Amino acid sequence: MAALKLVIGNKNYSSWSMRPWVLLREAGIVFEEIQLWFDDDGRIAEARRYSPAGQVPVLMINGEPVWDSFAICEAVAELFPQKKLWPDDPRARRLARSVCAEMHAGFRDLRRAMPMNIAASHPGKGMSEAVQRDIDRIVALWDECRVRRNASGDLLFGHFTVADAYYAPVVMRFITHAVALPPAARAYVEAVCGIPAVAEWMDAARRENRFVAADEPYAPR
Repeated sequence: MAALKLVIGNKNYSSWSMRPWVLLREAGIVFEEIQLWFDDDGRIAEARRYSPAGQVPVLMINGEPVWDSFAICEAVAELFPQKKLWPDDPRARRLARSVCAEMHAGFRDLRRAMPMNIAASHPGKGMSEAVQRDIDRIVALWDECRVRRNASGDLLFGHFTVADAYYAPVVMRFITHAVALPPAARAYVEAVCGIPAVAEWMDAARRENRFVAADEPYAPR
């Protein structure tokens, strides 16, 4: 069995770290957590000890690094096919990969204006026409997944998958910034918060007491 170590950043701020951590924890996969801390400009110099990219997250598999959250999620799904971390149905699986890739590469206006900050509450902060377009697109993606998933359940493809881990940080943003959502999207937000691994991450994030200026655009100065 592979020995896994997951290198992450601050749980309050690091959306990219949250994805593979939630995936591994919710799937019941054993791993060692190595938590590093952002400095004031949002960087982690120590991350280069684990990856040449110098960023988190990094998954060490038997001492060899896999970096980038999407690559990590794919590696985990490959290592543990019995966990069914992608949908069984090929069409649903292709859709799941597509919605994760769109999140990975897109929604820059939302990510920039509404950074993940689980411990904070900033209702309405960061909203703009461009951000609303990103929100509308995300809601449409969630609706499409539920329509085409060919499965029952509250999550995007019925049972927990990479797609739910991937959109968990988006849910955190929506909560922090009190984003108005249609009923189906609100129900999905509640379902994600009910995932035990997500709840565990949120609790840990709220206990952190490290302030990172680069991730706090709405904090009093």
